[in-house]
Amino acid sequence: MKTTNTPHNSIAEGKNTAIIAYITLIGLIIAFVQNAEKKNAFANFHIRQSLGLMCTGLALGLMNIIPFLGWMISIVGMLALLILWIIGLSNAINGKEKPLPIVGNLYCKWLSGVQ
Repeated sequence: MKTTNTPHNSIAEGKNTAIIAYITLIGLIIAFVQNAEKKNAFANFHIRQSLGLMCTGLALGLMNIIPFLGWMISIVGMLALLILWIIGLSNAINGKEKPLPIVGNLYCKWLSGVQ
């Protein structure tokens, strides 16, 4: 697991925005707007992680269309997503810039263009 070193003042400045990014879709949009002019690296990292979780949640929600197997995948996936969301929020609260387990590095790679 890769941990990025962000200067302490950058973490302190972006902590609130990073936390807001994990609070529903509206919070993610607010975090995008707040970080648009400041371009805080810590907040940007957590915005990408939260956006990745939202996209994964959308994909799991679409799995509900498929009877039985889709429902099971969706239920198990949503429980895993809840655990990952708690980990991401906890990392933001504690000032850690650690990718989420399993999918976090993929989110960093896939969403690298999100600023």
